Amino acid sequence: MEKRAEKRRRIVLVPLPLQGHITPMMQLGQALNLKGFSITVALGELNQVSSSSQHFPGFQFVTILETVPVSQHETLGLVEFLVKLNKTTEASFKNCIAQLLLQQGNDIACIIYDELMYFSEAAAKELKVPSVMFCTGSATNQVCSCILSKLNVEKFLIDMEDPEMQDKVVENLHPLKYKNLPTSGMGPLKPFLDICREVCNKRTASAVIINTTSCLESLSLSWLQQELEIPVYPLGPLHIRASANLSLLEEDRTCIEWLNKKKPRSVIYISFGSIAHMETKELLEMACGLCDSNQPFLWVIRPGSIPGSELLPEEVSKMVSERGYIVKWAPQNDVLAHPAVGGFWSHCGWNSTLESIVEGVPMICRPFNGEQKLNALYIQSVWRIGIQLEGEVERGSVERAVKMLIMDDEGACMRERALGLKEKLKASVGIGGSSYNALDELVNYLETECSTS
Repeated sequence: MEKRAEKRRRIVLVPLPLQGHITPMMQLGQALNLKGFSITVALGELNQVSSSSQHFPGFQFVTILETVPVSQHETLGLVEFLVKLNKTTEASFKNCIAQLLLQQGNDIACIIYDELMYFSEAAAKELKVPSVMFCTGSATNQVCSCILSKLNVEKFLIDMEDPEMQDKVVENLHPLKYKNLPTSGMGPLKPFLDICREVCNKRTASAVIINTTSCLESLSLSWLQQELEIPVYPLGPLHIRASANLSLLEEDRTCIEWLNKKKPRSVIYISFGSIAHMETKELLEMACGLCDSNQPFLWVIRPGSIPGSELLPEEVSKMVSERGYIVKWAPQNDVLAHPAVGGFWSHCGWNSTLESIVEGVPMICRPFNGEQKLNALYIQSVWRIGIQLEGEVERGSVERAVKMLIMDDEGACMRERALGLKEKLKASVGIGGSSYNALDELVNYLETECSTS
């Protein structure tokens, strides 16, 4: 015990520099820091997170020489961006870790890397440092990546022309069907499947951490444990453990004052995350439908999220001013926890999905790409705590969805189920819960297996 008091073991975190990936990685860092580990975060030199280091006292931030600016994510597309990032960053990352080992006396217990930053594992192997992979999405999404990684592109494209094959259930994971495998919005199929192969090739990674919990995804977690043949630690929802939240965008807290004046469970909160874009026509249909519902609404509209326009159309601004409130970015956890919020219209990113369930808020699902569509399927068909808006956004369908969620018996039933899941998720991170125990098991693993490697 005296030896550990003299020298704390260090964990190096390697997040993908996008909001939805950085957030859970930093939350994981906080959880491990509370367990006695020193935390070092390796980031690109142009990444904004380092300026937020004051939120994480005691964390060390080190720089990886950046070869692919994160701004290229949109111009290249996600798959090409990831391929380029991984090819060009390995050498500078390896140099960064080698310097840390020299400066800090070989005190690195483990490198925990985002599954999409797979260059980290190769560098760790060469430097003989143990590595653990972190999946920031759902366990079911990881299952899909494993299945996609084994597919032949040409055969899969032919198979998917057959309606019977499209509706075939995947690996006994009902209701997941082959048509639900998250390929849409990822560009050409072959490069995407190549990325899936890289992600699922655990190489010498000694364990996998997933931001989920067994009460949400027991089937998928069992599947992964069997498939991967290394320990799988479901520690989620990680944001419940976090004392500080990290946002790359400035949060507008005036919306909390606005919510304070609204009736309980009357407000629909709308946010499509940090990446999605929408056309002006869709924006207008949404505004009309929201106003026609006669329910108050809080709407996050990021600058640049409407292509070709930095300003909100005047007719939208006029409609919204009567019943709604628009912010550029919101403190989402505080908003969802507010008693005035009765529903969340979301893009169904995994962080947003967990945050909504933790507060017992039912959802309107409007997913944009593959993984989000997968989450929406589970929200609607497995957990039954939301409805999906499919096809073109039309004001009538928006009005009906909002009224159903906030006012109808069906929405009340969804809220009841969401509140039931809320209790289960909070119990999972409480003493003796599945995620609580998984974190203790991970800590024991890092202190014994990794420390003696």
